[in-house]
Amino acid sequence: MRRFAFLDAPTPLAFAHRGGAAEGDENTAGAFERAVALGYRYVETDVHATTDGVPVVFHDSSLLRLTGTEGRIGALSWADLRTVRIGGASAIPRLDEVLDAWPTIRFNIDVKADAGAEPAVTAVRRAGAAERVLLASFSDRRLSRLRTLAGPEVATSMGPAAVARLRLASLLGVRMKLPPSIAAAQVPARQGPVTVVDRRFVDTAHRSGLQVHVWTVDDPAEMTRLLGLGVDGIMTDRLEILRNVYRERGAWPGE
Repeated sequence: MRRFAFLDAPTPLAFAHRGGAAEGDENTAGAFERAVALGYRYVETDVHATTDGVPVVFHDSSLLRLTGTEGRIGALSWADLRTVRIGGASAIPRLDEVLDAWPTIRFNIDVKADAGAEPAVTAVRRAGAAERVLLASFSDRRLSRLRTLAGPEVATSMGPAAVARLRLASLLGVRMKLPPSIAAAQVPARQGPVTVVDRRFVDTAHRSGLQVHVWTVDDPAEMTRLLGLGVDGIMTDRLEILRNVYRERGAWPGE
């Protein structure tokens, strides 16, 4: 496996997706605190940037679903956004606040828009958090930009086009050559009717020096099946369910 401090922990890794989105207060300080209290040491989260370049932890580009407020994050300043509340209670955190508040937690950061790339990397550097983050995106082009900004010491995941090439390599039985900062393939188990994660995919990723992390898995039977294939991590909204599955296998951290 490629060596990154972010991945320096026994596998399988357990990721709290958005801090545990099933509770309804995703990507908030309360969600992250709840995940940490349950024993999670890996948190998946998302970043957008305000119009004045402040990286904030939020999944959607629009505020409507979580706050009931019209508006898009990329069109608002931080001064405007800081007054908005999720579910009428929780503030939208800045990325630097989150990194500072949980200095021992490792954050898997999905940069959701191009405008967030430079602010996110700047916040990671200022927090001294380069070794405990992984930068992800659903855009291969954005990931390339993130790798340029962050340098090879910061772990990154694969974008959709790279994942498709990895899937093809698994079918052909060959290895892939990859940029040095790619640490993991972070993928759904299936994409529509197409199976992404099977034994060949996992084995090919491992031969290429990559871990395989699967999102977003909430069913215990599916968690067990994926672990049987040898995946290296699972992201879930249902924090207690994943913890119970790992505990049954003797794989929960610290136990």
